[in-house]
Amino acid sequence: MRFVLLAGALATLAQAAPVVNSTLSGTDLTNATVVSVPYNGTNTNTSTQITGNNPKDGTNSSLSAPYTPAGGDQQRTPTYRVESNFDFQSLNLALNQELIELDLFHNGLARFSVAAFEAAGLTADDRFLIEFMADQEVGHALALTNIIGPDRAAKQCVYQYPYNTVQEFILFCQLLTRFGESGVYGFLPHLDSRPSAQILLQSITTEARQQMIFRQFQGLFPMPVWFETGIPQSYAWTLLSPYIKSCPSNNPHIEWQNFPALHITNQPYALGGVPAVSTNRSLTAAGRTINFAWEAPGKVTGYDGKYNTSTVAGEPKFAAFISQLNVTYVPLFNVTNYTASVYQPGGVVYPGDPQVNGTMFVSLVDEDLFVTPYNLTLINNHTVAGPALYQSG
Repeated sequence: MRFVLLAGALATLAQAAPVVNSTLSGTDLTNATVVSVPYNGTNTNTSTQITGNNPKDGTNSSLSAPYTPAGGDQQRTPTYRVESNFDFQSLNLALNQELIELDLFHNGLARFSVAAFEAAGLTADDRFLIEFMADQEVGHALALTNIIGPDRAAKQCVYQYPYNTVQEFILFCQLLTRFGESGVYGFLPHLDSRPSAQILLQSITTEARQQMIFRQFQGLFPMPVWFETGIPQSYAWTLLSPYIKSCPSNNPHIEWQNFPALHITNQPYALGGVPAVSTNRSLTAAGRTINFAWEAPGKVTGYDGKYNTSTVAGEPKFAAFISQLNVTYVPLFNVTNYTASVYQPGGVVYPGDPQVNGTMFVSLVDEDLFVTPYNLTLINNHTVAGPALYQSG
C-alpha cells in the first residue's frame, strides 16, 4: 500500500456574454503580469493590484487602499459571467447537478405517502425541510443560469432514479449531494471568473448542509471527516450522467469525460438507521475486503445516447481511495475478467482523522501517481474505471 499525503455586493448578473479566453498569464512572483502599486492616497486603479509581491512570504507592507494589504484579486466592479470555455463547461456541469437535485427532492416527496415517510421516521417537519431544499435549488439554478446566460444555459431534463423506498430515496439524495458538492470543490479555485466562483461558493456551501442533513436522516454520523473532498469534473460527470435520461435538444453538450462505471459489489449501505441528530456508529473498518466489478469502455451513457465511456489508462493495478486531503493507493488482488478486490486501508490524514470515512470516492488506476488537492485532475489519464462512492462510514 502506498499512502500519499496531499500538500496542503452582487453586481448585475450578466444575461448573456461571449465565451472568451483568459488574458492574464502571470508567470511567477518575480516576473508578474501586474505588479504591486503602493497606495499613496490618490490611486484610482480598479484592476487587480498585484500578482507578484516580493518578498514571497507576504511581509511586504505595501497597501492598495487604506487598511487593504496589496495582493489578491481586488475587482471593484466585478462582472458575473463566464470568462473561458473552462468556466462555461464547469458551470454548465454544476447547473445540470442543481437541476437534477431540484427534480429529485420533488420526486421523492411526490412518490411516497405520508405514511411511508413516517414509517421511515421522517416527520412533517422533515418533509418540509426537503421541500425547502428544493426551493434552495431553484435559487442555485437561477444564479448559474444568469451567469452562463439564459440563452445558453442548460434546461431541466428527464431523470431516472434507482430507488423504490423512502430509505433508498434518502440514501440516493445523500449520495447525489456528496458528488455534487465535491465536484464543485474540485474546480472552484481554477475558474477564470473569480466573481462567478464567489456565487458558486455561496451555493455549494448550502449543498454541503443538505448532504449532512441527509446523513442525519439515514442515522449516520453527520460529519465524520475533517476536510471535505474535491474531485475532477470528469469524475462528477461520470457519477451524474447515468441518471439523466433525456434533455432538450438545445442543452449544451457536456465536454467532460465519462469513465467506465465501477461498482462495489459488497457495498455497506446504511439503510436501517433511525433518523437522528447524531449517531455514533461505524459501517466499516481497516482491513475489510472490498470487491469491485467494472465495465469495459465504450458503453453508451448519459442522456439521449450522446455519450460513451472511455479511458486512456492501462491495466488496473491500484484502487485509489480519494478522501479529504489524501489519495491512498492500495494494490488490487484477484484481478480477473473486470473484477478485483482490495483491502480497506487504515491511514490517517492527521492523527485522529482516518482518511477512509464517510461517503468517499474510489477509482481504479494504472499508476500510483502523486497528486494533491489542487492538481487531482492529473489522475484522469490514469483512471481505468470509476469513481464509485464507498459508504465507509
